[in-house]
Amino acid sequence: MRAALVTEYRKIVTTRLWWVLLLVMVGYMMFIAGFMAWASTQGGGMGGPTPGGGEQPDLTPEAVVRTVYTIAVTFGYVFPVVVGALSVTTEFRHQTITPTLLAEPRRTVVLVAKLVAGLVIGVVFGTVATLVTAGTGAGVLAALGEPTFLGEAETWRTLALSALALAMWSVVGVALGTVLTNQVAAIVVLIAFTQFVEPVLRVVLALTSWGKDVASYLPGAAGEAVSGGSFYAEAGMASLLDWWQGLLVLVAYALVLVVIGRATTFRRDIT
Repeated sequence: MRAALVTEYRKIVTTRLWWVLLLVMVGYMMFIAGFMAWASTQGGGMGGPTPGGGEQPDLTPEAVVRTVYTIAVTFGYVFPVVVGALSVTTEFRHQTITPTLLAEPRRTVVLVAKLVAGLVIGVVFGTVATLVTAGTGAGVLAALGEPTFLGEAETWRTLALSALALAMWSVVGVALGTVLTNQVAAIVVLIAFTQFVEPVLRVVLALTSWGKDVASYLPGAAGEAVSGGSFYAEAGMASLLDWWQGLLVLVAYALVLVVIGRATTFRRDIT
């Protein structure tokens, strides 16, 4: 198992793709965090009409900080999930999966090693994204004369849980890659779902009396629940589960995908 873990980890970090995506994520998170910190403190922040027709109260300083510091979990989770998926699909694209299984014929061991390696790289992405987001957001808030709450233990708890949520997204990506092994298809599906399908679905569900509860079990909403902050929740378009419930939902998504992948992709003959 140790040899398989080291091998899978090296497959990820010895390529340029992971750090290229990391740099793109850093730039994207700096822009989003800076803009959100500025926008949420202008003219009452995100207060205004809700999808249901009610009036959303202005954000409190605590809510502004919570929204800004967790924005990576809301909009940036596409990066760790893509990295996780590519750790599997790249092997099938370049046919390196064949020597991998020749070196370690126990396919369950290979699969577990990929999941653990994905979690490790996910921790890297999660930590960097959270620190960059909080650093940029806090800098903008401080420049505007707004409180940053960086001296509060609750703030650091939120940041730690945000990093955990993003790390779990990498594991979900690995699990999805075992089911959808075509690299182009996997990337298209992930980007379409994370950046369009789920956001639109959450807004539509927010228009109904029962939709918010259903939407809280969607993957993106579950990740936000882990961090304890959400742009959608603060805007009155969503409700969040408890952090541990959100974590269980993400783990459940990963487990279901892994079981499917083990019963299909990692069961049939691979040459």
